[in-house]
Amino acid sequence: QVQLVESGGALVQPGGNLRLSCVASGRISSINAMAWYRQAPGKQRELVASITNGGMAHYADSVKGRFTISRDKTKNTLDLQMNSLKPEDTAVFYCSGGLWSGGDYIGTDWGQGTQVTVSS
Repeated sequence: QVQLVESGGALVQPGGNLRLSCVASGRISSINAMAWYRQAPGKQRELVASITNGGMAHYADSVKGRFTISRDKTKNTLDLQMNSLKPEDTAVFYCSGGLWSGGDYIGTDWGQGTQVTVSS
């Protein structure tokens, strides 16, 4: 099992930037990819971005060009740089550890989440 702890959530104005971070511990060797998900009120959890151990990143269409996922395997950290934030980005963001298989990310471990609110 992998333990994941997110930080960095905040209230930010539209057009602003924010960086989320996640620290992983435990059986990190059991995963070959990590990801960020988000869940807005009344909506299903959605995959925002994922990154493999080899550094291959994938993004949801709604965040392409605005968000950047990065991973430091030496520090066991995962970051999400979010630029040009919109009110519709408001959600609880979750860090995930999992497997990249057959072109899809499969989450196996989850953090507790961090709140991002975009509002003026």
